[in-house]
Amino acid sequence: MLENIFKLKENGTSVKTELLAGLATFLTMAYIIVVNPAILSTEGTGMDFGGVFVATIIAAVVGCLIMGLWANWPIALAPGMGLNAFFAFGVVFGMGYTYQQALAAVFIAGIVFLILSVTPARQWIINSIPKSMKFGVGAGIGLFLAIIGLKNAGVVVDNPATLVGLGDVSSMPVILAAVGFAIMAILDKRGVPGSIIIGILAVSIIAWVSGVSAIDGVVGSVPPAVHAFSMDFSLVATAGFIGVAFAFLFVDFFDTAGTLTSVANLTGKVDQDGNVDGIGRAVLADSTATTIGALVGTSNTTSYIESGAGVKEGGRTGLTAVAVAVLFAICLFLAPLAQSIPAFATAPALVFVATFFLKNLRDIEWDDVSEYAPAVLAAVLMPLTFSIAHGIALGFIAYVVIKALSGRHEDLNAGSIVIGVNGITALGFCNDPSTPILKNCLSVLSGLIVASIISSSVQVLKSLEDCTVYCTLNVPSSLATT
Repeated sequence: MLENIFKLKENGTSVKTELLAGLATFLTMAYIIVVNPAILSTEGTGMDFGGVFVATIIAAVVGCLIMGLWANWPIALAPGMGLNAFFAFGVVFGMGYTYQQALAAVFIAGIVFLILSVTPARQWIINSIPKSMKFGVGAGIGLFLAIIGLKNAGVVVDNPATLVGLGDVSSMPVILAAVGFAIMAILDKRGVPGSIIIGILAVSIIAWVSGVSAIDGVVGSVPPAVHAFSMDFSLVATAGFIGVAFAFLFVDFFDTAGTLTSVANLTGKVDQDGNVDGIGRAVLADSTATTIGALVGTSNTTSYIESGAGVKEGGRTGLTAVAVAVLFAICLFLAPLAQSIPAFATAPALVFVATFFLKNLRDIEWDDVSEYAPAVLAAVLMPLTFSIAHGIALGFIAYVVIKALSGRHEDLNAGSIVIGVNGITALGFCNDPSTPILKNCLSVLSGLIVASIISSSVQVLKSLEDCTVYCTLNVPSSLATT
C-alpha cells in the first residue's frame, strides 16, 4: 500500500529511509512546539499557552499530512518563525489588534494564498518581486527575531536615553541563554540533528535543577483548543487590516516558494528547463495549512527549510512528511513539559534561527546601489519599527523611487509599483486600523496617478537625454559652433 501511495521504488527510497528522514526533520524543527506558544502567549496578547500549543501541533500535523499524502513531497510544515513574532509584537502589541482580529488577517491571507496557488498569478507574482527585496525582507525577519530573542533573554533592555541598552549580563537567565546559544551553534556545526531543541532542553534542565525555574510535569492530558474558531472579522473592510493581511501573505508566499524550490533542487524535482515537478500541489498544501492553522488558533503555517535535514538523510517522498506528522501528534501529551520551559531557554532559539535568516544578505546585489539600498532599508526597519509590514512598505517605496529617479526605471514592474503605492497607503493609515477601505482605495488611486506622472517624467527626461547624445554625435561641428 505504501508503495502505491508514495511510489517509493520510483523515487529510489525505502520505508526505513523515509522514516529515518522524518525523524531527522522532526528533531530539527521540534523546537516550534515550545517557541511558538511562548511567543503567541506572551503576556498581554490574551492567548493561552496550552491553547496555542495544541493549535501549533494540529496545524503541523494537518499540514504535514496534506503535503505527504496529497503532494507526496518530503516537506514538513508548522507555524512559521518570524510571522509568529510579527503576529504578537507587531500586530497585537504594535497596532492594537486583538488576537482574534489578527487570526482573521491570517485566515484571509491563507484564503488569498489558496486562490493564488491554483492560478497562473502564482508564478507572475514570484517573478515580479525583485530578488534583492526578497533577500532584504528575509534578512529583516531575522533581525526582528533577534531583537525579540535578545529582549526575552534579558540581554537587551529598555533605556530611556538610548532606546535600548545592555541588560544585566551577570544574571542567571542571561548566562543560561548564552549557554543555550553556544550549545545550538556548536552542535549545529558538528552536524548533530536537533541542535535547537537539545539546546532548549539543556538550558531548561539546568534551570530546573538549580532552582532558577520550576517544572510542572512531563506528560499530561491534552489542553483544550480554546482559540479554535475565534476569529474576529470586524476590521476586514479597513485599510489597516488589508495591510496586515498583505504582510502575512507576502512573507508566507515567498518563504514557501523559496523553501520548496530549495528542497526541489535537493530531491531532483527540477527538470532541465527549470520547472519543478508537482510544485502546484505543494504550494496548495502550504496555503491550505495556513488557512487551517488560523481556524485552530495560530499564526501562518509554512513549509520548513529544516526539511532539508530529512532530505539529506534520503527522504524523497511524502512518507517523510507523514512520519513528521505522527511525531508531532505524539507531542500533544507533553503540554506540562512544554509549559515548564522558561522564556530564557527559548530566547536563544530565536536568536539562532535569526542567524539563518540573515544569510539572505550575502545574495543581495551589492554592486548596484539601487538594489541594495532599499533592501537594506527594509531589513533594518523591521526590528527598529518592530513591524515586518512597515519594513516591507518603506523598503518598496524606496525601491520604486530610487529606480524611477536614478535612470533604472526599466527595472520596475507592475508588482513592485503596486506594493510601493500600497505601502504609502498602509503607512498613512497604520495608526488608525479602522480607516474605511474606500478611503484606502482613493489613496491608492492617487498614488497610482503620482506614480504615473513620475514614470512619465522619467521617460521624458530619458528621451531628452537620448536626443542630446544623438545631437552631440551627429550634428556637424560647423553647425554646432554657429
